[in-house]
Amino acid sequence: MSKIKDVKDPDDTQPPEKLKTKDYDRELTKLHVELVKLQEWVKHKGLKICVVFEGRDGAGKGGTIKAITERVSPRVFRVIALPSPTEREKSQMYAQRYIPHFPAAGEVIIFDRSWYNRAGVERVMGFCTEEQTKRFLQMVPLFEKTMVESGIILLKYWLEVSPEEQTRRLEARIEDGRKIWKLSPMDLLSYSRWYDYSRARDAMFAATDTAWAPWYVAPSDDKKKARLNIIRHLLSQIPYEDVPREKIKLPKRQKAGDYQEPNYPFKFIPETC
Repeated sequence: MSKIKDVKDPDDTQPPEKLKTKDYDRELTKLHVELVKLQEWVKHKGLKICVVFEGRDGAGKGGTIKAITERVSPRVFRVIALPSPTEREKSQMYAQRYIPHFPAAGEVIIFDRSWYNRAGVERVMGFCTEEQTKRFLQMVPLFEKTMVESGIILLKYWLEVSPEEQTRRLEARIEDGRKIWKLSPMDLLSYSRWYDYSRARDAMFAATDTAWAPWYVAPSDDKKKARLNIIRHLLSQIPYEDVPREKIKLPKRQKAGDYQEPNYPFKFIPETC
């Protein structure tokens, strides 16, 4: 895996050109068609797919997941974003709260943060001990090998955002009433601990980037490019074909017969536009 840079190269004075919206929309439309084909193949073959998204706050995980799922069935592509554990869950085996959400045949489960919380936010913010983190990093490769050997296709993505772009995005959340819900007190604390997160990320990669469950890194300063690149990569990792289906033709609608529209005072919403 190539080295991830936490600090911008001073010689890199010309930032890459951002992807234009019209080009992004055109390519995303094509990829949505392919995701629907993948969905039908997953159902047809009974595949079990688990996709993990990790990265710092503001890296673009939520937007990427939305881009993947906005044109497919939520009954096949299911997004799991677990809240903070309850007191009962804290007393359980660590992986116990995640296992019930693993895919059955014909499902694609997407984790918006996952069991890797223990290697990231829990470690950095002191919610677990160093011994707990050490045991977690030792056990995860075996845990994921068990998943893969059970027939689950496991894909792990890390979205890598630069310090400057993370700052811009988090400041935008403060100013934008549509995004303020995305900024929690925990985000502010984690923002101040950039290099603690870098150390945690590096240790996580060293321990869990395995042959059977590798980490794939997506630079995400250009969110549009990151989304397209991740979707293309995801599609490339799961061989699929068009599922044969009969040509669809709408049947004739029945005649009204003796039916008459009721004289009922429907409560229509105001037409304001």
